[in-house]
Amino acid sequence: MRDLKHLLLVILLLSVTAVEFSAARPAAAFPGDRRDENCAERIAAITANTPEGETPEIPTDCLPDTGMSALELRAAEATMAAEPVPDVMQVPYDEEVVWTRAYRRMVGDITMYDAPSGNPIGHMNAGYNFVTIINEEAGFTQINWGVWVPTEQITYADVSKFSGVELQSHPKRPFAWMLAEAHPSRYPGGPQDKEQPMIERYTLMNIYGIEYVDGWEWYLVGPNQWVQQIRVAKVHPIARPADIGPADRWFAIDLYEQTLVAYEGDEMVFATLISSGLPQWSTHEGLFKVYDRHEATRMSGAVGQPDFYYIEEVPYVMYFDDEIGLHGTYWHDRFGYRQSHGCVNLSIMDAWWIYDWTEEEPHRDAWVYVYSSGKYRRDLPAWARR
Repeated sequence: MRDLKHLLLVILLLSVTAVEFSAARPAAAFPGDRRDENCAERIAAITANTPEGETPEIPTDCLPDTGMSALELRAAEATMAAEPVPDVMQVPYDEEVVWTRAYRRMVGDITMYDAPSGNPIGHMNAGYNFVTIINEEAGFTQINWGVWVPTEQITYADVSKFSGVELQSHPKRPFAWMLAEAHPSRYPGGPQDKEQPMIERYTLMNIYGIEYVDGWEWYLVGPNQWVQQIRVAKVHPIARPADIGPADRWFAIDLYEQTLVAYEGDEMVFATLISSGLPQWSTHEGLFKVYDRHEATRMSGAVGQPDFYYIEEVPYVMYFDDEIGLHGTYWHDRFGYRQSHGCVNLSIMDAWWIYDWTEEEPHRDAWVYVYSSGKYRRDLPAWARR
């Protein structure tokens, strides 16, 4: 009988564990929460007087109730020990996929020549200009057949090594990528605990609990490790739109979290970070289908404008909304933040993965569902604005 009771207790502990993909309830007041003004003032004063690099000593009567019961926390800790990382497989970085071309950036106003030290044949205004190079000779770089530019105006492109993850089954709980590196806090709403290791950008984490402080979600990502939602991009599973068939391959693009999830019917098979359109060039929400695709193509726009861009051989392009497409990106490494003129930027590895996954019929015209799981707030620090 005792063994049976012990077994039932273990089952109970595990059953209340952490977070599944359901809504979390609001927590009790935490230090720093407007509902707890006295502790907030005391902690602010202690924090201000704490030498840089040291962790503030929070008064014991202000240590937080995390909003989770002791039973829930114990169950969450057991889950953390058993499942310390998401049950996914990162797409391996492959230089033969990424470096099929020599990507470079052109800097300043460019005069183009027909040969090294040859005759001028064209001009390109300064802008967001990227090319692939063919050859270098006598201080000049060949960017196309019969087109050379001064090598001193060529710099290396910021090619990302980031890649998303494959899923073998539906995840048991939410997971997220760290976007802005930070030390975790010991409790929701608390200061960074610099005695704990820094969580680096692109670190992939399980989310074991969610609590609310001042209208922000805080995620439990490890024992006594909480991070604020503005520092991470969380993967949300969603229901399949009615127009998409149970055997169709499709992409769900969350503009709020800046994530992409690939589905086959109702099954999640891949997830990653993206960079969608900046506020002035927002990516349109809605349900679309891929209508054209290219292993590489040129993109340019805003001629004569301050935001002029010219980008050669953009890899693994799939157009789905007029001139808006999914494509690989070799000119920035800011995935998780809005960055584009409307297209959905992915790392080259990720663009290759989704392109290859939908290469064969009947999946070449895959569905693309663009939506927002939340609304951008204006009261964000500059570094957190997506």
